[in-house]
Amino acid sequence: MIENSVVWELKVFGKNRFIKPQSKQFLLILITNFIFRVFLMEDGSLKIYNVTRSDAGLYTCVATNQFGVAKNTGSLIVKERTVITVPPSKMDVTVGESIVLPCQVSHDPSIEVVFVWSFNGDVIDLKKGVAHFERIGGESVGDLMIRNIQLNHSGKYLCTVKTTLESLSAVADIIVRGPPGPPEDVRVEHISSTTSQLSWRPGSDNNSPIQIFSIQARTPFSVGWQAVSTVPEILNGLTYNATVVGLNPWVEYEFRVVAGNSIGIGEPSKPSELLRTKASVPVVAPTNINGGGGSRSELVITWESIPEELQNGEEFGYIIMLRPVGSTTWTKARVPSVESSRFVYRNESIIPLSPFEVKVGVYNNEGEGALSTASIVYSGEDEPQLAPRGTSVQSFSASEMEVSWNAIAWNRNTGRVLGYEILYWTDDSKESMIGKVRVSGNVTTKNITGLKANTVYFASVRAYNTAGTGPSSPPVNVTTKKSPPSQPPANIAWKLTNSKLCLNWEHVKTMENESEVLGYKILYRQNRQSQTHILETNNTSAELLVPFEEDYLIEIRTVSDGGDGSSSEEIRIPKMSKQKGINQFSLTNPSNLQCACILQMVLFFLI
Repeated sequence: MIENSVVWELKVFGKNRFIKPQSKQFLLILITNFIFRVFLMEDGSLKIYNVTRSDAGLYTCVATNQFGVAKNTGSLIVKERTVITVPPSKMDVTVGESIVLPCQVSHDPSIEVVFVWSFNGDVIDLKKGVAHFERIGGESVGDLMIRNIQLNHSGKYLCTVKTTLESLSAVADIIVRGPPGPPEDVRVEHISSTTSQLSWRPGSDNNSPIQIFSIQARTPFSVGWQAVSTVPEILNGLTYNATVVGLNPWVEYEFRVVAGNSIGIGEPSKPSELLRTKASVPVVAPTNINGGGGSRSELVITWESIPEELQNGEEFGYIIMLRPVGSTTWTKARVPSVESSRFVYRNESIIPLSPFEVKVGVYNNEGEGALSTASIVYSGEDEPQLAPRGTSVQSFSASEMEVSWNAIAWNRNTGRVLGYEILYWTDDSKESMIGKVRVSGNVTTKNITGLKANTVYFASVRAYNTAGTGPSSPPVNVTTKKSPPSQPPANIAWKLTNSKLCLNWEHVKTMENESEVLGYKILYRQNRQSQTHILETNNTSAELLVPFEEDYLIEIRTVSDGGDGSSSEEIRIPKMSKQKGINQFSLTNPSNLQCACILQMVLFFLI
């Protein structure tokens, strides 16, 4: 090995002679280059210091005594020295990063090099695919990649380079910095109705000084952990106690502490012991004070109930304060139920629909709390006293009729009207089969659908308000129209010439229980369009003037007092070919087609 020392040992029986080179050329080299580097040891061994490539060759050892001469020749092969050219160096990294520790060498090409990495004295077995670690590089490169580095990867990394002739190594320290570890030993030192004094011990700073702490709280009513206000407001890295403020009385709390540094926010501590704050007088008053309705001599009061976390103690309830508008004397009542949100005050002296001032407050075992602001609530009212007049009814089709009436003029004596209720029934209807439908406000007509055809229906109307319904108007009746024709138009024939389409069909004959045919509807649309056009006629033929650039779909149905009848099957009219001619098709006999053109429609399409 270049620059190393080499020793040839000579072990013979007898007297040694000087080791001599095999050739005169080597003797010259010995004289010129071996000065101060080559030594013949007392035991006959030859030692060469600072070996160079020129020292390579054959060496002969000659030993003589009185019995004769013995000699032996050996070969000295000189290899390039292995050197770590790029050693690993000290690194300071953040948790989660990926790094590469270099370990690159120069070596004799004929010598195999093996790289071995150790972490804190333990060999890293890269062949087993150890998590986070990966060897990268070529034959002379033994770089170590650490992916997604973690805090436990801090330490000493040793790269050892081994050959058959030597072993050398280089070491580097890796410091991994991360968010702080969780604080420890979180304690509640004292708790009141709205505050809690906490203490804790810092956890590991993970190689980056702790800069701040924050406190979080959780209750049975919160959604997970929530940040809370503290005194002092800012908790620096050297603060290990604080007072949490703004807590709700009579609520169970648990606390945890979180630390942060320049890297980020760490994991939270374990929760503290679960403790309840002290009770206190409730301070939150109910909101959305409302009410009204109910029966005569009643005042109905409603409010939004207070959630449990704001009740501040046991035996929670509500206080009701009320008085007629203009009065100076309050009437007070208590509602002991926690879940209550409604109270009904009854007194025969209450005038219907009279205004009251109302306040709702709260109380618990600690005393009475806040009252809401005053709201105006009206007492219950009487049902409407009058029946609507001018009730009439008419049939529009086999399944629809319209009921009309005159509105009732409101005054305090006749009762307020919020709307009207229409009752309708057939001559043989039972009470349970009576139909009811309501309209609000001053509406004075209502269409009723879904009726039976050719049936006598009775109808009456009555007013309603929050107290109930008033008297009904005298019933009126109407007979719905007969059913529309059940048979569709048949034997439809058509002829298309250029852009003119002539249609013919047979007149539909109706049954005795069906409405007479008054006319026909022709529904047509382009094949690729959803918009349908309608043409009405009183005859059994029609003419359409349309640009037949696409196929058309056509169907025909009857029109009657009872409504539209059944439609014919959909007919496809193919678009005109480019050659002039006549497209003709008939469901019966094309030779009998006569186009009595009565109505025409021209469609203009804007492109």
